[in-house]
Amino acid sequence: MNRLGSATSPYLLQHRDNPVDWWEWGDDAFTEARRRDVPVFLSVGYAACHWCHVMAHESFEDSALAARLNDGFVAVKVDREERPDVDAVYMQATQAMTGHGGWPMSCFLTPDRKPFLCGTYFPPKPRHNMPSFPQVLAAVSSAWRERRDELDRSAAHIVEQLAAHQQIEGAAVPDVTLLDRAVAVLSRDFDPVHAGFGAAPKFPPSMVLEFLLRQHVRTGSTAGLDMARKTLDAMARGGMYDQLAGGFARYSVDAAWVVPHFEKMLYDNALLLRVYAHAWRLTPDPLIESVVRGTAEFLLRDLRTPEGGFASALDADTDVDGVGVEGATYVWTPAQLRDALGPEDGAWAAELLSVTAAGTFEHGASTLQLRRDPDDAVRWSEVRARLLAVRSERPQPARDDKVVAAWNGFAIAALAEAGALFDEPSWVDAALSAAELLVSVHMRGSRIARVSRDGRAGAPAGVLEDYADVAEGFLALVSVTSDPVWLERAGVLLDEVLAHFTDASGAFFDTASDGEQLVVRPQDATDNATPSGRSAAAGALLTYAAQTGSERHLVAAEQALWPAESLATRAPRFAGWALAVAEALAAGPLQVAIVGAVDDADRAQLHRIAVTSPSPGLVLAVGDPASEGDMLPLLRDRPLLDGSAAAYVCRDFLCEAPTSDPAKLAVLMGAEPVGKSPAGADTPHR
Repeated sequence: MNRLGSATSPYLLQHRDNPVDWWEWGDDAFTEARRRDVPVFLSVGYAACHWCHVMAHESFEDSALAARLNDGFVAVKVDREERPDVDAVYMQATQAMTGHGGWPMSCFLTPDRKPFLCGTYFPPKPRHNMPSFPQVLAAVSSAWRERRDELDRSAAHIVEQLAAHQQIEGAAVPDVTLLDRAVAVLSRDFDPVHAGFGAAPKFPPSMVLEFLLRQHVRTGSTAGLDMARKTLDAMARGGMYDQLAGGFARYSVDAAWVVPHFEKMLYDNALLLRVYAHAWRLTPDPLIESVVRGTAEFLLRDLRTPEGGFASALDADTDVDGVGVEGATYVWTPAQLRDALGPEDGAWAAELLSVTAAGTFEHGASTLQLRRDPDDAVRWSEVRARLLAVRSERPQPARDDKVVAAWNGFAIAALAEAGALFDEPSWVDAALSAAELLVSVHMRGSRIARVSRDGRAGAPAGVLEDYADVAEGFLALVSVTSDPVWLERAGVLLDEVLAHFTDASGAFFDTASDGEQLVVRPQDATDNATPSGRSAAAGALLTYAAQTGSERHLVAAEQALWPAESLATRAPRFAGWALAVAEALAAGPLQVAIVGAVDDADRAQLHRIAVTSPSPGLVLAVGDPASEGDMLPLLRDRPLLDGSAAAYVCRDFLCEAPTSDPAKLAVLMGAEPVGKSPAGADTPHR
């Protein structure tokens, strides 16, 4: 009996017709394993995962192999995007046992959920020094029957080791000396030829780039800025960026950003949209602007759901005659370009987009790259539109249309900030719609559900990153709209973080204290594809403290940053968001309140200067002191200046005298952090 037919996860639904008797993660599955006295086979993956599809086709769709699995095991299928807590615990075990990790993840557990053997992809027949999946099943079944005590002892020892490794180093916020050293460490990992960090495969280092941009703003040093700009340019020109439709693929399989792994994830695109917008704010550039606009439009066109949220991903594979083929939607041959554009434009496009006779991908096809600016922008625009029209007639990748709370928080923050910066109200409206969906569907009082689909919340409870990243999105809306309702809603979520995801020692945990108890309570502080829950909490808590003056939230933000002290110089690539938040803390952060009538042109000019400020962690409030109703804390007791619109600038607990002069505001926002009480400083508003 396959029990996945009513799942909310598109990944689980992909397996509902397997001959494997799948269970969803839960007490019922482990009770059944105890009743039958058999091990649990845990399979973890996600809908856009290529090798998950491969293993499903090779093994889980095979009736004979499924019968062996059903006979000797209770099979549990987990969507890692719905249950990042389950994934985190058993990925840690997989990495400890094998030295690496990835998806699909395949773990064998005792009925009390303790792992005793873990791996990733297993082929149907032995190859490349890997045992076959049938061999693994046979070996585990034999050991379960004949060496049960040994397996139980091994599983208990593994859990003990996992618990021991939960201890997180660091007991202070990284100071500016450590932040500057982190840049030097990153420079040693920087690829001077192709940009990015490390060797292949190369992942988009969005959070590290945000840190480097912020460090440049604080110090004026060009070392970090150069690494960031070269990487942003290389990603924008390579095959990982969709040169026709916008948006980024998950990663590049090579060091030169030529061939992507073709899945497109919401979290990558939202995080990259935000950092590209911040890079443009620092150094306006047509290429950077085109990426911002292309990525924003990709989110709105291809990932937006009918309910107003954003879907999780587009698949890595395209279904071609019943077979999943990587890249089939996206790659081109010179002949295909000629067929689509005619001989002259086809040859021009092939040269411009690095489409060669030999191909840069597979079977003589090429990914599209834009290694130089087109010599004719109008022609490129027309060619691009024609190619996109032809491509739209090809089979398209499937969409994982579940809405993940944390990732929608990223999208809300990115679209709100980019919309304000580029004066695109439709982007801000999209951010507001997604935020309202999270409030109406995901939030139940102060608690938040991890996922929804078709406007219906799923069962998995929100984890720390959901509370923190949604709060981050709501706080971005505060600075863009100055609507106090978003500050209130962010405060509700962050109070939940402090009540249920922390302890008296200052530790942060990824799961709630009153939630499901796993064999280990995860508390990963490293930033990987997305900010860790702890880093995300640090950023949201700091922004909330700056908007409200809450000392409690400020202290919690500082405690959340403690692990970054040891990571700053040891592994800064895995602390990008924590270091970016530490830069915001080092910068004050900058608080700006602008008052004036809604239709006051002077207020609008002051507002524009504030929006374009690159200061790390800027918090902004704009309002009319004559208006009735609730006001943001930063706007209270901020009168007009001699009847004119005025800006109030505070940093590091000190405030400058208000000004109505746009030029002076620009200087104040670009000034060094305030030191001892300068002339004109008054009581801080925090």
